[in-house]
Amino acid sequence: LAKRVQWPDDFFTISHSLSYQLYDFRNYRTGLFNFGNGQSNSLAYTFGISRSSAGPGRIYPITGSIFEVTAKFTPPYSLFSDKDFAALKERSEELTELQTERSQVGSDLTTAERDELESVDQQRFRWLEYYKIKFKGDWYTRLVDKLVLRTNVEFGFLGNYNSDVGQVPFERFFLGGDGLGRNFTLDGRETIQLRGYENNSLTPVDPITFSQEGGIVYNKYSLELRYPLTLKPSASIYGLTFLEAGNSFNNFNQFNPFQLKRSAGVGLRIFMPAFGLLGIDFGYGFDEDLRPQSAGNGPSGWQTHFIIGQQF
Repeated sequence: LAKRVQWPDDFFTISHSLSYQLYDFRNYRTGLFNFGNGQSNSLAYTFGISRSSAGPGRIYPITGSIFEVTAKFTPPYSLFSDKDFAALKERSEELTELQTERSQVGSDLTTAERDELESVDQQRFRWLEYYKIKFKGDWYTRLVDKLVLRTNVEFGFLGNYNSDVGQVPFERFFLGGDGLGRNFTLDGRETIQLRGYENNSLTPVDPITFSQEGGIVYNKYSLELRYPLTLKPSASIYGLTFLEAGNSFNNFNQFNPFQLKRSAGVGLRIFMPAFGLLGIDFGYGFDEDLRPQSAGNGPSGWQTHFIIGQQF
């Protein structure tokens, strides 16, 4: 449910939503979960406030701004449960570490240990409890004639109510690339675009399993200089250059808003009513990404990104 309000001004909108998701896994072994078979439930309430004054057109705004703040909450189930979540979390960490140690010598957990690990994490995450805060801001500044500077800031944080339960392996942030996989909802992940790097390559890696586990906090900044080639109703085309920086972390204590992965590049956008927004970007990543196989390889270098039905 969303409603436009007239206070503080006519550009504000307030929204509410209630959602329920059932995650039913069968042989889903991606490294993000310790259980490949089982179910998790997510009942959440989302509250949002937005302000949009960008214009005069939505395809190529030249003035104004767009702000969005959303907060998503689930009930704190662990506060009403008699389960010993601290013991479950400790046992899960012990078995995960044991699995890693054995994998280094070519071995693995026994069937009984594997079943216990799946059972323990199923108990921890049968009903997901978390809160998720996101902010996004866009400013459009007209410089000369139709030359426009778009300034963008984004931030997201996934938290928990009870440290004994720990961070849920769902709803994580996967940073880097063109973001074409952003509708991947099997584990509720959010794909955040950052040009100049391969898809998801700026996503934190678990130090024990060496698999991408998704970030619980991220920040992103970008400056984009745009100039239109044509703004006809049948087709709108504009070129752009950009500077971009961001990073993601799997622990809030490690979060540093100035520890950034930087990039720059050029791009082109074409909007046609029959096809929507299409585009291509060429970005150069100045820093090394977060994947273990990239360690010591230097800058990410040139990357090509295709845009389909979305905007950075």
